Amino acid sequence: MLNPNIRPESPSDAFVIYAVTEAAFLNAAHTEHTEQFVVDALRKANALTISLVAEFEGAIIGHVAISPVVISDGSPNWYGLGPISVSPNHQGRGIGSSLIRESLRRLKEIDGGGCVVLGDPRYYSRFGFKPESNMVYPGVPQEYFQTLSFSTVLPHGVVTYHQAFAARD
Repeated sequence: MLNPNIRPESPSDAFVIYAVTEAAFLNAAHTEHTEQFVVDALRKANALTISLVAEFEGAIIGHVAISPVVISDGSPNWYGLGPISVSPNHQGRGIGSSLIRESLRRLKEIDGGGCVVLGDPRYYSRFGFKPESNMVYPGVPQEYFQTLSFSTVLPHGVVTYHQAFAARD
């Protein structure tokens, strides 16, 4: 397990974040390979609530984005985790987990109500995410859309990610 330095992205990091994200998803299943475009579009829309990089030996080797989501019941201060990416030659070494833990910690600090994620339930459950039948993301099997509430109040509704998630270039 590596112990990278995790810090907020700086303006000069955008090109490297793009490259790390593109490489991380290059051979991934269940993706349209647009994650690097999504991160850029979120940045351009000023919708990166939290954007952290993982550095190791002076190089950026990972990135996580957290952006606002809308819930149809009007619940405020909810966010989506992702994309999250780690350079292929550093995957499986705890970097993604470190990025997720730190981003969730920071999200709680800014009084986020909770966070949603679309991904492998076996992976994300270790951070407290779980499927909730009253939180829906249309077109996705329920077990892959997971919720982490920071309070006892769980919203009920359809979740919509920022329009930047439709970016294709």
